[in-house]
Amino acid sequence: MYDTLLTVYSAIKSSRPAPTPTLTHVIPSLGRGGVCAVTSLGDDVFLVRDNSPLVEVYDVVTLTFQRYITVDRIGYPRGLVACRNNNCLYASDFNSNIHRVELSGSNAVKEWHVGVQPTGLSVNIAHNLVVACYEANKLQEYTTHGSFVREICLQSGVNHPYHAIQLSTGDYVVSQFTLPSGVVGVVGVDGQVIHRCGYGQSRLSNVCPTSLAVTKNDDILVADQLYNRILSINRSMGCVQELAVSVDGGIQEPRGLCLDESRGRLYVGECGEQCQVLVFDGVRF
Repeated sequence: MYDTLLTVYSAIKSSRPAPTPTLTHVIPSLGRGGVCAVTSLGDDVFLVRDNSPLVEVYDVVTLTFQRYITVDRIGYPRGLVACRNNNCLYASDFNSNIHRVELSGSNAVKEWHVGVQPTGLSVNIAHNLVVACYEANKLQEYTTHGSFVREICLQSGVNHPYHAIQLSTGDYVVSQFTLPSGVVGVVGVDGQVIHRCGYGQSRLSNVCPTSLAVTKNDDILVADQLYNRILSINRSMGCVQELAVSVDGGIQEPRGLCLDESRGRLYVGECGEQCQVLVFDGVRF
């Protein structure tokens, strides 16, 4: 009886309409490049842009610009994530390096080499850094000070990972950014694909996913850069919906994505014409 009720509940939950966020603020381009990644920690929102060594810092309440953090040796930033446990930022450089920025006041930077062409970053359940290595077809895990922990070699079905985030099950949701269409999949720690949706499948005929975000219930948000939309996918990949957002001119090439579930807020960094960050409130799952 319990199993039947659980099945019914899961079916109802997966068929619920995606939330309808409200655009409440826009962080402008400041005359600089496209937004590669966005993250938040405490009272601050951080973002990085194409070909820039500067991390922009904004107040999380007023969303006004506060300061720059300079990461001198970064050449081609792609990923950015904050770690509350270690009070630091991690930034990936497409030149195969990771930069760790201390947020205690010194903004000291530590750098280490990783797999070929690192892109999206996340912090896993163990508070370690997870790096998606695009060209190497691997996920690599490091401690906060750069000690290698393990790597997951992705098997057939998901290749060229752009971003990966660990789910509560211990598995990873991975975005594959390839043109004209890619894949969003869930893989185990052995690299084998458990679920996927993307090119050639009826549930999602075309998607070019870059950054991901995961809710506390393991629902997945996807920035679809080529098709200019944000998707909501449940963990089993059985329900795919587009978030209904009202933006003049639509979302333009979304790449950076950050979900602050405690505030019901979603940040979407654009690489299109305006190169801005769209801030949506009222995001509830």
